[in-house]
Amino acid sequence: MSITAGIVLFVVIWFMTFFVVLPLRLQTQGEAGAVVPGTHKGAPEEHNLRRKAIITTLAAAVIWGIVATIIVTGAISVRDFDWFNRMPPLE
Repeated sequence: MSITAGIVLFVVIWFMTFFVVLPLRLQTQGEAGAVVPGTHKGAPEEHNLRRKAIITTLAAAVIWGIVATIIVTGAISVRDFDWFNRMPPLE
C-alpha cells in the first residue's frame, strides 16, 4: 500500500467513524426544554464537536491499523471475494 492509499483509507475510515460517533450522547433542544427560536426541536443543545472529533480520530486510527495490516500482509485479497470465479487463474 502506498502512502497516498494509506492516507485516503484513513480519511474514508475517519469520516465513516465520525458519522457513527456524531449522534452518540446527543441531547436535543426539545429534550432539554430550551428550544432556541428559529431552530428545530431536534437540533442538538450542545454539539461537543472537538470531543467527538478526538474520539473519532482514536477509533479511526485503531480501525485503520487493523485494515492496513490486513491489506499489507495479504491476509485477505480481492480473490477471496471472487465467489463466481470471474477472475482469471493465477499463473
